[in-house]
Amino acid sequence: MSQLVVLYEHASGYALFRVKEFEEVSMFVPQVERATLDVVKFQSLVQLIAFSPFKSGTNALDNTNSISEGIVHEDLQVFLETNVPKSSKKSKVIVGVSDAKIGAAIQELLGFNCQYTEVVPEIIRGIRLHFHNLIKGLSLQSVGSAECSLGRSYSRAKVKFNVNRADNMIIQSISLIDQLDKDINTFAMRLREWYSYHFPELVKIVNDNYLYARVAKLIKNRKECNDSDEELIEKLEQIVMDSGKAHAIVNASKSSMGMDISAIDLINIETFTSKVINLAEYRKELMEYLISRMHNIAPNLATLIGETVGARLISHAGSLMNLAKYPASTVQILGAEKALFRALKTRGNTPKYGLIFHSTFIGRAGAKNKGRISRFLANKCSIAARIDCFNDFPTDIFGTKLKEQVEDRLKFFESGDVPKKNVDVMKEAIEEAKVANDLENSKKKKKKKKRKKEEVYDENDLTNVENGVLDSVEPNGDEAEAEEPPVKKQKKKKKKSKSTDE
Repeated sequence: MSQLVVLYEHASGYALFRVKEFEEVSMFVPQVERATLDVVKFQSLVQLIAFSPFKSGTNALDNTNSISEGIVHEDLQVFLETNVPKSSKKSKVIVGVSDAKIGAAIQELLGFNCQYTEVVPEIIRGIRLHFHNLIKGLSLQSVGSAECSLGRSYSRAKVKFNVNRADNMIIQSISLIDQLDKDINTFAMRLREWYSYHFPELVKIVNDNYLYARVAKLIKNRKECNDSDEELIEKLEQIVMDSGKAHAIVNASKSSMGMDISAIDLINIETFTSKVINLAEYRKELMEYLISRMHNIAPNLATLIGETVGARLISHAGSLMNLAKYPASTVQILGAEKALFRALKTRGNTPKYGLIFHSTFIGRAGAKNKGRISRFLANKCSIAARIDCFNDFPTDIFGTKLKEQVEDRLKFFESGDVPKKNVDVMKEAIEEAKVANDLENSKKKKKKKKRKKEEVYDENDLTNVENGVLDSVEPNGDEAEAEEPPVKKQKKKKKKSKSTDE
């Protein structure tokens, strides 16, 4: 005979239920599903053994966090040890749980035989539905308020202590940069088309979108441009960084084929050009921010493959943790999923590279060696991502060493020079990282000592100032009169005693 005991974790506490006639119930799963809808029928199937409420909200949050991570809390361990009946030769006890992780943890720690399939999910669903009726003293409102408060605190803790919270900034910034590139290109094309009605020759002289917008904003009406206007030519030279181009723009404005334009149209074009310029400048600032964040969060990956490609790899994987978990073969074709599945479907050649193709190493390699270098680079990228993810002390020493290895491999493909072994390179990197870590620790200690000294000096200054203020304050009124006479009397007495002795 086997006996089923179901563990149910609620926001108010732990509950343990015995399933009556488990072997018969397990044979009729559809009937159990129907019985869960009716309270009376379900109470005939389930009997409460014990209920242990949580002591406080923080205790409930600790227990839920441990359950979500698959760890047996001390409260749960004590509850199960005291309330689960011991199995014998005649009757075996099976503990029903809702999750496989917590079941494996209970089985490993306490030795209970756990089950989470077949009838157990349906029974837990019925307990969840009729929990306020199965336990005395609990109402539907109290159960709902406990679930709501615990859910808020749990979600707040998850948002605060999110492992990927630093990666989110990189993911959002790289996606925003991609969106800005598309928007700036479309707006620049619209500006070129709009301003070309008035000055069509400017498109051939100035090719860059950002410079074109700045020149169009400066010139405005082409009929006002003159060779005698030296200020305009100087400003054009500052924008274009070429005196020949500046004079060519002024000469083209004189003999232009463009139509005349009204003042209202020029105002609209000017506002639109200022918007395009602001977007382009904001894109530059966002790129600087992304570079700084990448060097703080993933310095080795940034030094190895570049900031933009590394950020795209992190955003495509979802987080730095996910990228660190990926094997090198997945990192190699990350971003080329459509081509991979198309090749598998048509039984063609699979892609050699995905987002890694935008790195400089693959472009420098020959046609025959592009697949080899992409495989080698993906291997080094996975190593760099794992170092960045799990290293407590952020440093780019490993990234520089891995980059040197890729450079040596490129030379090996071209000239045949044998590169260093990976073991030797990693040993050198570990030694350099240790030295750098020791230097930073010594700097931190010195800073702490300086702060302590400054605090001590500040305290001494404050005490000296307070003492000086107290000394400088003169006594008032009767106190001064009371203090002065005894001092004078003592001095007179001393003089008299001296004269008598003589």
